[in-house]
Amino acid sequence: MTRMSAEERRESVIRAAITEFGRGGYHGTSTEVIAKRVGVSQPYLFRLFKNKRELFLAAALRCLEETPQAFADALERKPGSSPLEAMAAAYMGLIDDRDKLLMQMQTYVAVASAEAAGDHEFGERIRAGWAEIWDQANVAFAGETRQTVDFLGCGMLINVLVALGFPEDHRVWSGLDMSDIRPPR
Repeated sequence: MTRMSAEERRESVIRAAITEFGRGGYHGTSTEVIAKRVGVSQPYLFRLFKNKRELFLAAALRCLEETPQAFADALERKPGSSPLEAMAAAYMGLIDDRDKLLMQMQTYVAVASAEAAGDHEFGERIRAGWAEIWDQANVAFAGETRQTVDFLGCGMLINVLVALGFPEDHRVWSGLDMSDIRPPR
């Protein structure tokens, strides 16, 4: 059996952290559960990540980093389609992974909790990642801020509906169509 490198083990810990923190939140998830999921000891986990906060931040930033990368890939793969169609399809693909979607939602709660406790550094790192997503969308929409806001707002509503488990045929989805987001004339 081939041994994993420290970097490969770190990646597996981040993936496990996304799943566990997504399901249980920051305060409801122990590092022991994450270590067990990966098959490492808790002391080994703390050799990879200084503490639970650092591990949560790595998992949260990974989710944030994947969004602009998926948008960029979609825009590159589908140069003839509209940025809206390409990025909307890419995002729907990302949130098909329920664990990543839940991690994203837990991240917002963790930032609010950290801010309430006086930890503003944590929120700054998350806000910087989210601002990168906003900037990328705004560039894709040729600086049309209203279109950027509509796209991201629609995406956040989709996050909530998916996280809450609304079936696609439920009335709360009616009228929700990203193709309605049009540039101003």
